[in-house]
Amino acid sequence: MASDSPVAAGLFWSAATIAFYLAARLANRRRPRWWNSPLLVTPTALIALALALHASYQEYSRSTHWLMVMLGPTVAAFAVPIYEQRALVRRFWPVLTAGVVAGSVTAMVTAWGLASLLGLGGDVRLSLLPRSISTPFAMKVAGEIGGAPNLTAVFVIFTGVFGAALGELLLAWLPLRSSAARGALFGMGAHGCGVAKANMHGREEASIASLVMVLAGLVNVLAAPLVACILG
Repeated sequence: MASDSPVAAGLFWSAATIAFYLAARLANRRRPRWWNSPLLVTPTALIALALALHASYQEYSRSTHWLMVMLGPTVAAFAVPIYEQRALVRRFWPVLTAGVVAGSVTAMVTAWGLASLLGLGGDVRLSLLPRSISTPFAMKVAGEIGGAPNLTAVFVIFTGVFGAALGELLLAWLPLRSSAARGALFGMGAHGCGVAKANMHGREEASIASLVMVLAGLVNVLAAPLVACILG
């Protein structure tokens, strides 16, 4: 197998990851549904491939580490729509800040409570705590509070995919007429996936969602260690 050579393994798993993502993205564009989201289909296909080839997660992680490194610049790119809509951001920043703080605390407390209710171990609870923020922030927080960053990344993906799907359902039921409200819903509830979904509704929604996502990440980086200490 490609694992005999680090270079070959890197090329193989990187190519497989990109190919699965592009195929899933094409399918999602033709028939957009939450269950064929690239962020859900890609890891599922990769898990199936890894099981078929008897490959370990450690091998995959080593081979595709460069993809994780690229998440940092990706998050930084969200500053562009924020800058473009800075007038809108200035107008709503007090409400957005209050909503981000409330949403972040609620997400962390409910994640901890659900993990405790299900009897999950301390490491899993700590890994689940930062699930409601973008992957680079979440993995950093998980590492600082004693969780498993790689496990946190999985929780983040599922939160984003199902959060974006649930957000669409909520928009059909809630009278959210302002772009700020719609963008904040997606940015807080589904981080990166929410920003992508908000962009489908408009540039203003995408800008607000980007801002909320970044603010939520900053709040969690600062608050998660304190929350883990209090709840632990």
